[in-house]
Amino acid sequence: MSVNSLDEYWVPEHVKEYLRRLGFVLPLDDMEPWIRSWDDWMGARGDLYDYRDKDGLGRVYEVHRRSIHPAMRVCKEWGSLLLNEDVKVICEDQRATDWINSFFSSTNFMNAAQATVVRAFGLGTGAWALWIDLGKRKVRICHYDARMVIPLSWDEDGITECAFVTRAFYRGKAVDQLQMHLKGGLGVSDSPSTSSHGNEGTYRIVTVLFDEDGNVVEPAGVCAEYDTGSPFTTFSIVKPAVDNMRVYMSPYGQSVFADAIDAIQAVDVAFDALINEVDVSKMRIFLSDVLTAAQWRFHAPCAPGGTTAPRKPGSGGRGVAAQRRKRKLVAVAMAPWRSRNTEWFITEAF
Repeated sequence: MSVNSLDEYWVPEHVKEYLRRLGFVLPLDDMEPWIRSWDDWMGARGDLYDYRDKDGLGRVYEVHRRSIHPAMRVCKEWGSLLLNEDVKVICEDQRATDWINSFFSSTNFMNAAQATVVRAFGLGTGAWALWIDLGKRKVRICHYDARMVIPLSWDEDGITECAFVTRAFYRGKAVDQLQMHLKGGLGVSDSPSTSSHGNEGTYRIVTVLFDEDGNVVEPAGVCAEYDTGSPFTTFSIVKPAVDNMRVYMSPYGQSVFADAIDAIQAVDVAFDALINEVDVSKMRIFLSDVLTAAQWRFHAPCAPGGTTAPRKPGSGGRGVAAQRRKRKLVAVAMAPWRSRNTEWFITEAF
């Protein structure tokens, strides 16, 4: 199965093999390990967050490290800065502006587009592509991230042909859907190289479905090949303005946090240690009695009339009240440090 979990999808091997048989060289083969690594950092997964340790008796136990998801936070910040409620698309023709705004509103494009930018900046690449419903005669925009994008033809000016792979369901069964946006009038049965290097022609969308065993299926109602009649690209690639230093000359982009992995590790290690060493371990602090002892001395009582009792000359400053036994309260913190309860012992000295 090509689905690793409910929230995770990667291009299955039988789809890659189908494209290779058509003659395409897949740049995804070199970039997929890096994309998987960046995806794990965005989700706070991997050996840093889930590992095994031993106690003093040699027993092995599993440990999960807490995380504030610094990689995901950075990507979300980029998404909120580039696409938010203040972004507007304005054309010279007001009718075109009204139509675009109506289209974005009806398809909920902006909300989904921000998520696409977040994933694109995290995984290095994202895409928007046209999806045509011939039955309803409607055009929608599908959103993809680097896990589902396979460039087919590209140069230094950009990607001119691309394939997108997603998971769909037909009559309750999961199928892998491959959609190729190709330029030219030749079908997929002809040489792909001839089709992909044509300078003239319109874009066509070729759709192929595979079952879980990798066999090609042809469900009813699915158009295998559709000529859009548009000489302009029917998809758009989203990449951060960061040079890909992992795979040279790759059409894929690079994650915005690819050069900050050490910083991500330091932040999460410090965050997890703060909780473990302060809250969980309940550290104790031992203080000397000298640092916590306090004494209170009572003054001599006042004589009738509100004045202090007189002192005898030569008595060394000892008056009538001073001859009484002075009372002294000493409060000493004798118990070891406790997190929420400190016991105080009161003694009297005469």
